[in-house]
Amino acid sequence: MSLNVQASGEHDEAELNTTINTTPLVDVMLVMLIIFLVTIPVIVKTVPLQLPNARNIATITKPENIVIAVDKNENVYWNNAPIAYEELRPRFGAALRRAYRGGITKLPEVHIRADSGARFQAVGKVILAAQEAGVPKVGFLTEPRNESQ
Repeated sequence: MSLNVQASGEHDEAELNTTINTTPLVDVMLVMLIIFLVTIPVIVKTVPLQLPNARNIATITKPENIVIAVDKNENVYWNNAPIAYEELRPRFGAALRRAYRGGITKLPEVHIRADSGARFQAVGKVILAAQEAGVPKVGFLTEPRNESQ
């Protein structure tokens, strides 16, 4: 019995499969969809917390610090002495120059004490003057919160 392997016949060449097998693609996409559905709620969900109340932290008063007070009538005070808005920027600049000339490593900080009835525009002018003069740190002084109210 002999076998002819190289015999030619009608179906000599096998037909090429020209269709795309989408089964692996669908399997991969379903796995990715499941992964996204499982991980998205974990990412979006926030941790329930009870945030602390704001408390007044005692500030350390240094001689180089500048305290600016703004009352409800929009009057400005430089270390408890009345001053006009126009004089703020030159005074801030002079204080910074004194600090640089004196070799002080810590520049003066500006602490703003504003009356609760003062308009924001009045406080904004003080902040703008400090920013234009190049003051590196501006803070606000507040009263401690009364927990009984």
